Amino acid sequence: MNRNDAAPSDDAVVRTERLWLRHILPADAPVMYAMNADPEVLRYTGDEPFHDVREARSFIAAYPDYRLHGFGRWAVVRTEDGAVLGWCGLKRHGDGQVDLGYRLLRSAWGRGYATEASKACLEWGFQEAGLDTIIGRVARANTASIRVLEKVGMRFWKEQACAGIQDALVYRLDREGPLSARP
Repeated sequence: MNRNDAAPSDDAVVRTERLWLRHILPADAPVMYAMNADPEVLRYTGDEPFHDVREARSFIAAYPDYRLHGFGRWAVVRTEDGAVLGWCGLKRHGDGQVDLGYRLLRSAWGRGYATEASKACLEWGFQEAGLDTIIGRVARANTASIRVLEKVGMRFWKEQACAGIQDALVYRLDREGPLSARP
């Protein structure tokens, strides 16, 4: 597991009870490569795996979203031990829509990390970035991911193929949705 020696307060964009989210760094490449090399992790994504750690590092170094939009996919770091578990964050697409996405190492599945990180990203998107609507795209067969979207307050909006996933669903949450009632 990749560990970050910096304290969460040093570079965290978002903090939760058990996690902190920060920009993905080239030093995270071994974890991102390992995660994307797992066929079960990529099963419903439509993405291709990185060929090696160097390719993952190059992708991270060239990642433009932080500079272009002020946000993007963030590394999910467990506060307890500094282990990088994957990524979660918001992505602005060419059509102007902003989607919530997450991907975690399989060893981090089933512990509520995706839900916890996703809630924090949605709150950040509405409160800090001033977004009005955030969507979540998901393969219809990915029932675990659908449950995460529903737990964070997103509701089914429409069916729409997306980025390599023909049988996909789009979930949606508006600023006035369930998260807006939280303190």
